[in-house]
Amino acid sequence: MKDKDLIPRRRVLGLGVALAGLCAGCAVLPAGSTEGAAGSQAAAGNKAADKVEKAPLEDINSVHLRDNPELYTVYDDSGVVTMYLTVSRGNDSENTNHSWAEINHYSVYDYEAMGVPRYQVNALLQVGDENGPLPGELGYAVEAPNATVQIRGQTSSRNDQKNYKIKLKKNKGSWRGQRTIALNKHMSEGLRFRNKMAYDLIKGIDQMMGLRTQFVHLYVKDLTNSSSGVFEDYGLYTQVEQLNKTALKAHGLDSTGQLYKVNFFEFYRYEDAIKLTTDPTFDQAKFDSYLETKGNSDHSKLIEMLEKLNDESQPMEKLLETYFDAENIAYWMAFQLLTGNADTQSRNVYLYSPQNSSTWYLLDWDNDDMLCRKERELVRFTDAESWEWGISNYWCNVLFRRCLQTASYREVLDTAVQELHEYLNADRIEEMTAHYRTITEQYIWQMPDMEHLPLTRTQYNTVAQALPEEIEENYQQYPEGYYYPMPFYIGTPSLQNGVLQLNWDPSYDFDAEGITYTVELARDYQFRQVLYRQEHVVLPVAQAESPGAGQYFIRVRATNASGYTQDAFDYYVIDTGKVYGVKCFYIQPDGTVVEDIYEE
Repeated sequence: MKDKDLIPRRRVLGLGVALAGLCAGCAVLPAGSTEGAAGSQAAAGNKAADKVEKAPLEDINSVHLRDNPELYTVYDDSGVVTMYLTVSRGNDSENTNHSWAEINHYSVYDYEAMGVPRYQVNALLQVGDENGPLPGELGYAVEAPNATVQIRGQTSSRNDQKNYKIKLKKNKGSWRGQRTIALNKHMSEGLRFRNKMAYDLIKGIDQMMGLRTQFVHLYVKDLTNSSSGVFEDYGLYTQVEQLNKTALKAHGLDSTGQLYKVNFFEFYRYEDAIKLTTDPTFDQAKFDSYLETKGNSDHSKLIEMLEKLNDESQPMEKLLETYFDAENIAYWMAFQLLTGNADTQSRNVYLYSPQNSSTWYLLDWDNDDMLCRKERELVRFTDAESWEWGISNYWCNVLFRRCLQTASYREVLDTAVQELHEYLNADRIEEMTAHYRTITEQYIWQMPDMEHLPLTRTQYNTVAQALPEEIEENYQQYPEGYYYPMPFYIGTPSLQNGVLQLNWDPSYDFDAEGITYTVELARDYQFRQVLYRQEHVVLPVAQAESPGAGQYFIRVRATNASGYTQDAFDYYVIDTGKVYGVKCFYIQPDGTVVEDIYEE
């Protein structure tokens, strides 16, 4: 592991061979003479010695993922860039005839309910410093709009402070080679530098591909409801390079390959949604609910991989050789484990494959949830605990589960965790934290960011100082994760002849130890009003007397022979976070059972 830059991309080396035994100026002998024959043999030998030694060609399916290190040396991204955004109404045909207030009012979920694409407005993006746009920078001396802007993100689109996607129009220039500028507020992230820190760390991890980031101070002038206005301070943002075809090319990857943004995807086959675009039943919206296509739209290679992966008769060792790069998955997973970036088991990652390769790679995306344990503790919010801490967090995903069940992959993961633990040392994290604070604290303790910051000054300092400790805690917890049974899903109860049938999936133990279950039924999620409880259940089924119509909660825990206990995957959501291992359901007056489904 290198401290600063990534190792150079793989290259073919030619080894020069010294020429020996050549006699300059030797006479040419007649053909057929002994000396001539000997000379010919010597010449042949010398000719052979002249042959250049060449490295063998690599198999495209065995190439490890490597970033383009030179990309990060072009611009200094350690400070702050000031951007000026002037928004104005456009036209109906381009969906830009909207007000800035509308852009900031509706969330992604509102657009889904209305059945319309996200509203946009015209925009003039200019780059400069605190005094205004600068000569030589994007948009200087320009008066007409050069871009469009809309909100970005999913759950974050409900926040008071929005994230923005600014798309520069064709032939209107670019900023640092990018036409799509993603500005993230990270409103629920108290430090406001975690995503920037993650990508700066990834620069020094050979086995991962990062993205370019930059702190941005944003000003916005709203002309959508008037012909005049002033620039209002929108505070601090983090610009993150948009992962698209342009980014693939810039990072030395194949821009013609497959690239998918994972919206919610656990690597099941999903036959009803994952189809070829030529299939008459193909539904783009249904496909996008799992994977959003950002590259080649030929899904045949994706389907082939999913069919093989979901065939349990296919040895995972062989699949890792054919369809995946164990190194890529292991270092990506090790980084998430050590930084506690739990919301990555089924989203917040990209899936990439070069056009003429059968290999799929994971590309890092969205890290503002990392190293948040101390912050959640201070604000009293329960998340990323129980099975979401450690390797069990990835057990719900077919790819990750099969990897973790494979001894050869676990060896690679062990190595990755060890190497990254040494790289993510306390000195490095403390030095980076100190630098980021010199930037972020210029903005977050004044309006508009101060109003929405979830931490006080004292809490901010406590959380920032605890970052190295969290990495160490995560490192110590990693090997312990293999001692626990793996989480499992609780089935929806059913009523049969007045008896409530309870069921759940069996748990898994890495050491094949015996597992028993404790099952409880209660009227409240705190399990103070318990109606049924049974310990040492061997089979994943139980029966309880019907409690009648109403709301109920079932909790199931698995315990192995060594005494380690694990919660079920299910959880009940309350205002202060999650109640783990619990499923909520309702018994209707007619005897039907309805499961309570949590939607973000």
